[in-house]
Amino acid sequence: MSATETIHVDGVWRAAASGATREVLDPADAKTLALVAEAGADDTDAAIAAARRAFDSGPWPHTPVADRAALLRRVADLLQRDREDIALIESRDTGKTLEEGRVDVDDVTNAFRYFADLVMNESGGRVVDAGSPEVHSVVVHEPVGVCAMITPWNYPLLQASWKVAPALAAGNTFVIKPSEVTPLSTVHLVKLLVEAGLPNGVANLVTGAGDPVGARLSDHPDVDLVSFTGGLASGTKVMQAAAPSVKKVALELGGKNPNVVFADACATEEGFDTAVDQALNAAFIHSGQVCSAGARLIIEESVRDRFVAELARRAEKIKLGRGTEDGVECGPLVSAQQLAKVEAYVASAREEGAVVRCGGNRPEPSGVRPATGYFYEPTVLDYCHGEMRVVREETFGPILTVETFHTEDDAVALANDTEYGLAGAVWTSDPGRARRVAGRLRHGTVWINDYHPYLPQAEWGGFGKSGIGRELGPAGLAEYRESKHVYQNLNPRPVRWFSG
Repeated sequence: MSATETIHVDGVWRAAASGATREVLDPADAKTLALVAEAGADDTDAAIAAARRAFDSGPWPHTPVADRAALLRRVADLLQRDREDIALIESRDTGKTLEEGRVDVDDVTNAFRYFADLVMNESGGRVVDAGSPEVHSVVVHEPVGVCAMITPWNYPLLQASWKVAPALAAGNTFVIKPSEVTPLSTVHLVKLLVEAGLPNGVANLVTGAGDPVGARLSDHPDVDLVSFTGGLASGTKVMQAAAPSVKKVALELGGKNPNVVFADACATEEGFDTAVDQALNAAFIHSGQVCSAGARLIIEESVRDRFVAELARRAEKIKLGRGTEDGVECGPLVSAQQLAKVEAYVASAREEGAVVRCGGNRPEPSGVRPATGYFYEPTVLDYCHGEMRVVREETFGPILTVETFHTEDDAVALANDTEYGLAGAVWTSDPGRARRVAGRLRHGTVWINDYHPYLPQAEWGGFGKSGIGRELGPAGLAEYRESKHVYQNLNPRPVRWFSG
């Protein structure tokens, strides 16, 4: 396999049919990290055809559940074997720290093991009472078919696992398209699937751009389901392209997530310190390039001055640099385009009256921070309001906006004042208030006195324009299945509806 043979079709690694390639850049210095194949429509059609053949006439959909689960567990073991190598790939490709890369590999491992256990522990179907001892009626689940998977650049391996693991557990075949910006860990994952013994044609990979690859995956009539994680604009295009063939669609889109802090959460020094620490974690992990990032701090007025001052003081001390360097806490943005987008949001916030408490600039270069890298300082913007672009739109960068409230109703209204509804958090020492506010928030995940943990056993999805469908948990497996009602008459007799 050469460096540019990153397309995997029917068990064979190959270059693009056109011979086109793409440079993958290291965001820490903008130098070429790798050269990958740039797939086109022909490559995509070939991958879909391979997945179709493997589903219609191959062994995988009919492989016993125990064997499918065993393969997922072998993949999990291989992920742990290659943990350091994959973490390094993820760090250099996305810019995140090496420790974040290790955490990602562990989470991916857990996802594969969870879906292996889930599918093994299921019953053989749901019996439906037909009201007669002469009828056996059961609802069974079958794989949906050929799945197209389009994954984002911020968590390429993790988001791939949330799709690949349940799809394989259910008996599907697939074609996956990672982001053209960060494809390298997905290439490694497909290698591990092959090593684990997955039959040819079950897992197919195309490395290329959204147009034409993602567009073709979305509109191709031989694709039965398309699962997309990414931005709202691209997700809308996926849904429109899928509509004529009425294929199943699962979309996990953007978020503009509130982190609501009540004064009682800060009544003790420990509570105050914890809430500040978690606000930093919510906003600045992976330089804010997280769909569930707590980019909106909504703080009770009585504690806002002290809270924001301490938040800004600590944000200024975050160590920026190349993610593979010791001591670095925050890496670069993923691309020059993303850096320009973040700069534009901060500029518009200043024009609309926000006060920059810290950050707001590119940092000075240093030994761990090359001048050519896409670095931006963690930025806290005070005196924000809901009419500002930086508050309403998904910035996907190290920007934290601050809004204030006086009453519980005010807090809920502010938190729900968004077209998105992916995630949010509530900080309070009052258990009744915690449950009350969490129940009123229109967001798919609500953390109480915490931020960012996810559980493979739980469901992940959103309200509003944050998408449709669910990932993780039993619902994540259900996305990759169809239901079939099997009605068996044990003693068939003529019904005599008609004469003659």
